[in-house]
Amino acid sequence: MGRRAPRERRRRPEVDGSVLRWPGAANRFALFGEVLWVGILVVACSLPIITAPAALAAGIRHLRRFLAAEASGVGLFLVDVRRALAGGLVVGGVAVLAALLLVLDVSLAAGGVLPGGPLVGIAGAAGLVALGLALLLAASGWSAETGWRLAVRTVPARLVADVPGAVYLVAALLLTAVVTWQLVPLIVPGVGCLVFAVVAVSERRR
Repeated sequence: MGRRAPRERRRRPEVDGSVLRWPGAANRFALFGEVLWVGILVVACSLPIITAPAALAAGIRHLRRFLAAEASGVGLFLVDVRRALAGGLVVGGVAVLAALLLVLDVSLAAGGVLPGGPLVGIAGAAGLVALGLALLLAASGWSAETGWRLAVRTVPARLVADVPGAVYLVAALLLTAVVTWQLVPLIVPGVGCLVFAVVAVSERRR
């Protein structure tokens, strides 16, 4: 009984009648643990690489449900992954091909094979960042009702509508890449924090 009291107090409306906007974030330690758990789920489902967009979309929806204090079990996450795989595999395939071409350009530029190597390398690196940003925005816009086509189509409009948010996501993306480059296992908390950043940026505009 004593353990339930604090939790129940957090869920009740405040004295002025207001309620927490994100009741799932009331317990910061639980939120931190959920971010790490989301990182594990997304990384595990992204191992085939081509499934990364579907895993990201499911992870974002999972964390949104947790923050709203809704049901957010692994079963619901896997249901979202299964639903997102239909068009997500196409998005993932296109993204993998584009990433391979950009990485090839950067590698050739670094080796001095291509003329104007430094500029080509910078353009290739910028292309990789832009590709990652587009994937994050598309994944955050996906839902089982609207699908991937609308999510991808609205990426440019969402980018223009919230340029500061895009900058925040690019910073989170680069930080994830840096910590993963330093120590590969850090990709798990890095991806979890990246998913949290996507949710935070999208909710901040509301």
